[in-house]
Amino acid sequence: MDLRCFIALELPSDIKASLSGLLYRLKKSGADLKCLSDDNIHLTLKFLGNTGDSLIEPLKESLCKKMSFYNQFYITIAGTGCFPDKRHPRVIWAEIEKSASLVRLQKDVEGITAELGFPADKKEFSPHLTLARVRSQRRVSEALEILDEFGTYKFGDAEINSIVLMKSELRPGGAQHTCLAEIPFNRRTDVK
Repeated sequence: MDLRCFIALELPSDIKASLSGLLYRLKKSGADLKCLSDDNIHLTLKFLGNTGDSLIEPLKESLCKKMSFYNQFYITIAGTGCFPDKRHPRVIWAEIEKSASLVRLQKDVEGITAELGFPADKKEFSPHLTLARVRSQRRVSEALEILDEFGTYKFGDAEINSIVLMKSELRPGGAQHTCLAEIPFNRRTDVK
């Protein structure tokens, strides 16, 4: 049986709490948006899509081996925006500042998944947190005004010390994510 999977960074509750003020304002704007719940906000490193059961264990093992050489690092969540642009917004997001550690981590995850047969992403890695999807243009200008207010707002710094392999189930109320494995950094077994 195939599972719909992705590899991500989970965020600490204080960052999610900081983002909740923006989410509240977006919901109250009257714009036709599908806002994510706090539980579903994460930084996707690699969307895998349909993943066969037989690939889950090799994927976990490969990720554990690679992540054992990583040390914790910090990411900064600051600013907001939308894809593809403000004239035709489809996704509203909070920005994550690119750092060498984050880019290297994403490239390593990409390399591991490619070795297991997952297709490489064609787009350049653009670290962001999806907050809402635009369903229609109804009152979207109000949402964009709120985004402008938070344009350079710093939501906080998050310590990153693990990655997660997640399963995503699409349901009528929205996607439900379940952690299949948390893979901590710096858990080397070859060093005493």
